[in-house]
Amino acid sequence: MRADPSPAAWQALPNAPAIGTVVGDRAALGDGQILLCQLPGAGALHGSTPFSLLLLRSGPTITAFANRCAHFGVPLAARQEQLLYQPHQHLQCNVHYARYRWQDGVCDRGDCVGEALIPVPLEIDASGCIRIAASAP
Repeated sequence: MRADPSPAAWQALPNAPAIGTVVGDRAALGDGQILLCQLPGAGALHGSTPFSLLLLRSGPTITAFANRCAHFGVPLAARQEQLLYQPHQHLQCNVHYARYRWQDGVCDRGDCVGEALIPVPLEIDASGCIRIAASAP
């Protein structure tokens, strides 16, 4: 059975960032790349655990998922250099090796087949600034 996260599921995660939080710049994310971002949570205190976000770019499309494996809730990777992925195809948890489709975050191999990564809505302004959006466009 597929467990689709609700559109607002990311907001219930610990240290979720505020809507409008700047995530990065489109020009800094090359086609076929994933960027691991550590964002301050809404109302976060100095030294609190950041919110971990994955930005994926495929052509003009940039999507974001919480860096949280659907199988066990651990980060897919703790650092940028630990990310396991095939550009435009899939990304993989480096703890239990569950594999998720690039375009929608649905697990297609591993212990959580049919479950999905938690999407985080984005908006990108004319200058290329990427921010957390209120809802998916």
